[in-house]
Amino acid sequence: MDYITAGESHGPALTAIVSGVPAGLKINEANINSDLARRQSGYGRGGRQKIERDTVQITAGVRFGKTLGSPITLAIENKDWKNWQDRMSVFGNAPENLQREVTPRPGHADLVGALKTNTEDCRDILERASARETAARVAAAGIARELLADLGVEIFSYVTSIGDVHLNEEDPLMVAPDYKPLDIEMSEVRCPDKDVSEQMKQAIDAAQEAGESLGGTFRVVATGLVPGLGSYAQAKDRLTSRIGAALFSIPAIKGVEFGLGFEAANRVGSQVHDSIINNKKSGFLRTSNNAGGLEGGMSTGMPLIVSAAMKPIPTLKNPLQTVNLDTLEPAEASKERSDVCAVPACAVVAEAELAFVLANAYLEAFGCTNMTDLKANLKAYKQRLRVMSR
Repeated sequence: MDYITAGESHGPALTAIVSGVPAGLKINEANINSDLARRQSGYGRGGRQKIERDTVQITAGVRFGKTLGSPITLAIENKDWKNWQDRMSVFGNAPENLQREVTPRPGHADLVGALKTNTEDCRDILERASARETAARVAAAGIARELLADLGVEIFSYVTSIGDVHLNEEDPLMVAPDYKPLDIEMSEVRCPDKDVSEQMKQAIDAAQEAGESLGGTFRVVATGLVPGLGSYAQAKDRLTSRIGAALFSIPAIKGVEFGLGFEAANRVGSQVHDSIINNKKSGFLRTSNNAGGLEGGMSTGMPLIVSAAMKPIPTLKNPLQTVNLDTLEPAEASKERSDVCAVPACAVVAEAELAFVLANAYLEAFGCTNMTDLKANLKAYKQRLRVMSR
């Protein structure tokens, strides 16, 4: 299963095409729209979210609510397009009074993209490099999430820090799977602790007043996975490789950790690796989950726990210094409409990327033609594992 997206931030629409989807998978548009709404929510979001109310339109690959086995096309209308038609017209000549973007923002793709593509207008770059593109990813991942849910796999995320405000957890790798999704969704910053949520909101308010932006960290958790997904045999097939690549494909992500992550480097081996036991009812288990549900590039059957760090948004109310591309003189960076903090939204995008990786792992292991065969193969695999542990 794979996806490709197209569309600019202020163009007519965002489009995604998802290929490699098995036939017979039930699709619910309401579930996809719910994820799109979660991506748009969060304390500290900017004015764009007041304009857009993202909903998906599926135009190919689904009939009577089930996948056909052919590529699926999804589209999301950009309601702000009506305000940008003259500046983002597909054909015709540019307006005489067109204001080009010639003061690239530090921390964004503006300058490097302009140098790469030989353009004199950074808008050619920033329209596609915008975080708006991730709406199409979330919509596309709705297909992967439906597949995983049908196989008993659930994915959720929660925010662990915004700026210097942190959620304190005694043993996050063991408690993370037990957080209640409702508690997370009820928080405007996707943090399961009410008091910490309020502190995070206060930090965002202070940053907004100072003309700053804030980054933070979050965890993504997947439960219900069978052991053995992924591979140890080839570097590109390891789940760690694929998940890391998927999360780093989100432009604002600067760091990814599996399980203990960097903390593992500070401990001796006996305090890092997870002892194995055999439970006659549940099979092989770990007494801890320091590995975050991954060993040797494969799933262990324990909850998969990945943490990621998001940098502050590059657009600042009080811009940093840059260079004007026309005059080559010092200038203030451009001030595109933007958020103060988008960590909660980024966590939802990370859920989407993880969903694609895990869905592919299941398709590779148990078949990709239709859901009936896939589920039958998965059932046989689970039965074999039960026999091996007795």
